[in-house]
Amino acid sequence: MVRKEDIYIPCFQTMRTLHVYLPVGYENNKQKYPVFYMYDGHNLFHDEDATFGKSWGMETYFDTHEIPVIVVGIECNHEGNQRLEEFSPYDFDDRYVGHIHGRGKALMEWVVSDLKPWIDLRYRTKTGRRYTAIGGSSMGGLMALYTILHHNDIFSKAACLSCFLYGVMADIRQELKDHLHADTHVYLSWGSEEVRSKVQLAKLSAANLEIIRQLLAQNVEVFPNLVVKGKHNEASWEKELPVFINFLFP
Repeated sequence: MVRKEDIYIPCFQTMRTLHVYLPVGYENNKQKYPVFYMYDGHNLFHDEDATFGKSWGMETYFDTHEIPVIVVGIECNHEGNQRLEEFSPYDFDDRYVGHIHGRGKALMEWVVSDLKPWIDLRYRTKTGRRYTAIGGSSMGGLMALYTILHHNDIFSKAACLSCFLYGVMADIRQELKDHLHADTHVYLSWGSEEVRSKVQLAKLSAANLEIIRQLLAQNVEVFPNLVVKGKHNEASWEKELPVFINFLFP
């Protein structure tokens, strides 16, 4: 079951829709559940809500396999370049849309200080770090990585699919110098067909491998996944569900 909830984000002075998945049997028991916070919540469950008409099909997958996890999907701002700004913790220059002023840090702090306590009060959650995960794809994947690096005391798991890394690797290198708990699990994936040439794939792979090496050096449990024929879209990310869900929530 997926509920839609509207919530106010003070730092952006706007209302935003949450897409909240409740596990099979939630309404018929008193059990508490782990929570998986995810960026781009509108793309997770239903095709009619998804930006390009194709979702990850997470409700069907979770129901079919009876995954005992609450998923909280945070919808993005669909206006102009606002998603790029809200989902980037860094300023960067894009060759198509120009300069982007990153506001992702403010969004992350709202997730930690406002959203998580709100969810913990409203739903039956396991509130501890061990039971709290963050995830996303593309810009959302970058945000998931950024979030677990900055709030590793809150999140012990992250699914970072097809992270946006162009123009921000210098910033990420600095972030990776921070100490992380050894009891941290990070799924990091990228697709072989997300880029147009073997040279671009080599560069994308090198960037992801650099992140992986830095995480492994801190004894983080990492699942690297170069997805053969993987594309930068919801249909490809849906196929990764069994892999990263089993890794993060065994």
